[in-house]
Amino acid sequence: MGLFSRKTNDAPPANSEMAELGREYAIAKRHGDRKTLGRITRQIGTSGLNESDRTSFEQGRQEYEAIPPAYSRSRNRRR
Repeated sequence: MGLFSRKTNDAPPANSEMAELGREYAIAKRHGDRKTLGRITRQIGTSGLNESDRTSFEQGRQEYEAIPPAYSRSRNRRR
């Protein structure tokens, strides 16, 4: 049990493209990139997602969200 240990998901995502899209979504959300969020949301809305694609997307999103932020926003503000 180390400092950066976390649970690993033994099952790889069924659709690696959707997992990558989920990671991109989480990155855009963390950085406040509304343009990319809208693009990904539209892309998901137009494509018919089955249950395995949706779980792959969520798996990719949760993998990135499990990583803690590298810095605190409040610490970097100017007064």
